[in-house]
Amino acid sequence: MHIEPGIVDGAKAILGYATAAGAGLATLKFGYDEARRRGGASLAARSGIAAAVVLGLFQLLPHPAVGVSEVHLILGSTLFLMFGLAPAAIGLASGLLVQGLLFAPFDLPQYGMNVTTLLVPLFALSWAARRLIAPGTPYVDLSYRQVLALSATYQAGIVSWVAFWVFYGQGVELSVLQSVSAFGAAYLAVILAEPLIDLGVLALAKSLRNGMLLERRLHAPA
Repeated sequence: MHIEPGIVDGAKAILGYATAAGAGLATLKFGYDEARRRGGASLAARSGIAAAVVLGLFQLLPHPAVGVSEVHLILGSTLFLMFGLAPAAIGLASGLLVQGLLFAPFDLPQYGMNVTTLLVPLFALSWAARRLIAPGTPYVDLSYRQVLALSATYQAGIVSWVAFWVFYGQGVELSVLQSVSAFGAAYLAVILAEPLIDLGVLALAKSLRNGMLLERRLHAPA
């Protein structure tokens, strides 16, 4: 979901900073609520772990550019289930920023668009989870269908935002449609892989009981 340099430039890039500011304010609100609920130390620890995971996924795993953006694992739904909404959002934003500052400075001008592409689908995933998962259901008890629905919600949001930025920056032309289609087709592999990873991680989580470092809903009703 790293938008390639030059896809959106000039004055149009301002929209990316505006949407990122909105996503950032929402993240601060979620973080404040989570700190009040479980304490600042727990929030900081879970956010730090999530950021490290994100940085590792983005920097260490293969991330080929396909058409207009890069294709790689994000595990947004895994981060959400394991650590909660606020730590996942903070981890995604922080991991992306650290990657840009240390390893890919050419991505920094697109940071606003890229962080929007990561966070807004995460917020949609949280909304979907409240409607797909019955109250009082620990995340480790989710069915494959529910995990697939959550992961598909997140990945569909990623592809939709990438398509939006590309059409916004380049216009709707045949060559642009082909590039977006190539990216979407390549992302099908991610959409299929991430639910399986989610299930594997949740299976492992059944044996973990560290209340400070994991989302409380992972094992308990609330």
